[in-house]
Amino acid sequence: MKENQSIKVSIIVAIYNSAKFLDKLITSIIDQTYKNIEVILVDDGSPDNSGEICDKYAALDSRIKVLHKKNGGACDARNKGLEMVTGEYLSIIDGDDWLEPDYVEYLLKLALDTGSDMSMSKYIFTTRDRKQVTADNIETWTAEEAAVQIIYPKMPIGPWNKLYKTSLIKDNHIDFNVPWSGEGHWFSCMAAQYANHVGVGSRKVYNYRLNNAGSGLTNFKVVMGTNALWNSKNIGNKLVHPTKRLKAAVNYHIWSCYHFILMLITATNSKQEYAKEYEECLVQTKAMLPSVLLRSEVTWKHKIKMILITMFPITYAKYIIKKNRKALEKDLKNL
Repeated sequence: MKENQSIKVSIIVAIYNSAKFLDKLITSIIDQTYKNIEVILVDDGSPDNSGEICDKYAALDSRIKVLHKKNGGACDARNKGLEMVTGEYLSIIDGDDWLEPDYVEYLLKLALDTGSDMSMSKYIFTTRDRKQVTADNIETWTAEEAAVQIIYPKMPIGPWNKLYKTSLIKDNHIDFNVPWSGEGHWFSCMAAQYANHVGVGSRKVYNYRLNNAGSGLTNFKVVMGTNALWNSKNIGNKLVHPTKRLKAAVNYHIWSCYHFILMLITATNSKQEYAKEYEECLVQTKAMLPSVLLRSEVTWKHKIKMILITMFPITYAKYIIKKNRKALEKDLKNL
């Protein structure tokens, strides 16, 4: 791979208020072992000095392109980045994460060796988990298998641990014209379904940050759940090949979203404000449970957990909230 670097890979980064993370992120990109890259930094109207940092690096490395735009959200920023792509392959990463040195080399080799339109790794590093896999396992999945694994999900759902052939994305008009929260899930699912097949590995080459106090992951908002539910239903409505396995995976994820909304309402003490949504979630988690239990490709242990969640939804929500907040406090101390 190092001998032949004729294929250009575009890396899109949507950036908003990420100044304290950008040096580590951008350095991890420009120091990739695979050098034929195009780096597209989209400054989404950041009020901090993120834009200045992007410009600083663009002046130092001709592979970097910077777009400064009015704030329109992560989806709009990523779409603008997609319009600027000139590489044969592309990846989309978050503005507060960072890459392992062989991120591009590994995912591109995975795609080429398996002859796939898309490649991905089943595992990632996080700020909590720094252990690399002991052995890599290379597989070629059908479009259906890849979509099923992502929809449940049984692996990271975002677009960032994946590499896509640009023609796959553009020829099938796949973009982020969907609500924020669950948009990466939508993008990954649609790409997987249209792919000829998907190259899959195990090596961790992406670093996902869990200790950003300003990210959506650490700030509870009910709209995160309602938008994720909308995107999950949209995936179901637009399945390329609506097989029984894919339908079952979508229904499982929709069921999970209803409980996620319950958790968010509980976390924000907004039961009165979201009374209608609260009641709908209670009704739907119970009504959907029998069919989801019957058809979902999850373990019996997990199915027992689903039954308990449905029987005691608020108790479980409070437990998860407490657990997540305790973990976040520990993460922030290690920032």
